[in-house]
Amino acid sequence: MKKRKEKNFLLTDNQMAEFVSKGYLIFENIIDNKTNKKFLSEIGHTSTSLNKKNTDQTWLEEHYNEIMKSSKIPLVKAGTPLKKAYKKNSALNDVISNPVLSGAIKSLVGDRPKLDHHFLHITFPSKYYHDANQKISQGNHNDCVIDPREKTFDIQLFYFPTAVEKNMGGTRYIPGSHFRMVNEFAIARYHNIRGQKHVVCPPGTVIIFHHNIWHGAGINNSKKIRYGFKIRIMPTQKQVKLWTNKTYKNNHDEEALYWNRGIEKNSIKEILQKTEPWFEADSGRLDILNRIRLWRHITNDKNFDAAYWLTRIENDYN
Repeated sequence: MKKRKEKNFLLTDNQMAEFVSKGYLIFENIIDNKTNKKFLSEIGHTSTSLNKKNTDQTWLEEHYNEIMKSSKIPLVKAGTPLKKAYKKNSALNDVISNPVLSGAIKSLVGDRPKLDHHFLHITFPSKYYHDANQKISQGNHNDCVIDPREKTFDIQLFYFPTAVEKNMGGTRYIPGSHFRMVNEFAIARYHNIRGQKHVVCPPGTVIIFHHNIWHGAGINNSKKIRYGFKIRIMPTQKQVKLWTNKTYKNNHDEEALYWNRGIEKNSIKEILQKTEPWFEADSGRLDILNRIRLWRHITNDKNFDAAYWLTRIENDYN
C-alpha cells in the first residue's frame, strides 16, 4: 500500500475555519488502543497505587509528586522543540507522531513548534474523598494570564487515553470563547454558560484547543478514574498558510445583506459567521469581527471579509 504524503494530512480549509470560529477541533478515537495502554503503563496505573480510599487535597498533592518522580513522563524544559520532547519509543511520542494529529499540529503552529509545558490531569471518583465538600467542579478559566497577542496563538492537546463517559464529568468548554481575553480564573464565577459542552468521548481521543478557550473540569460521579494529558505547544514561525499549498482562494465577492437567499452552506464565510448560544445580540458581533481578522492573518488575505463586517469600518479616509 502506498504511503500517504504528510501534506495530505494537513487540515482542510473548513477545519481551519472551524478552529478559528469555535477555538477547537476534535479527533475521536485517533490514538490506537495499544498506545493508550502503553501510556497508562508508563504513568503507572493510578488506581493500583492507591492504598487508602479516604483522602484529601494534601494527599492528592503528595500523590502527584510521587507520579512525577516514578512515572516515565519526562521532565521537559519549557521551550524544548516538540520533536525532542519525548523519547522515540514512548507513548507520548507515538501520540504526537500520529499522522493525522501531526498534520493538524503542523497546520496550526508549523513544523518546528516548541513545548511550553505538559501535565497529567487525574480526576478521582468521589469515593476517594472523606469530605463531601471535595465534590466541587473546577471553575471556568483559561490557561494563561492576560495575553496581549492578537494573532499568534498556542494550541493545547487534550489526550484522553481512556473513555470519558457522561457521569465522569469530562472537561467542559465554551465554544467560541477564545477571543474573550481574561486573566485565568477571573471568570470562575460564571457557571453553566449557554452552549457549553462537556467532553464525552471514546478512548484515544485528542482535542486541540486554542490556548485562550474557557474551560473547567467537572465532578467525577462515576466509579472510575478520569485521565487527561495536556500538552501546550507554541509556534516559532508566522502562522500564515501553514495548512495549505495555495489551495485556498477567495474571490472577494460579498453577499447581499439581510435581503438575501442565504449564505452558501458549509462555506468559509458561513462557518465564520455562525453564532454561539451565549453570544449577546450586540457584543457577540465583535467575536465575528475577530474571527475575520484572524482568518485574514492566517491566509495572508488582507481583503477577505464576510458580510462586509470589517470592510464597513475600514473606509476612514481622513
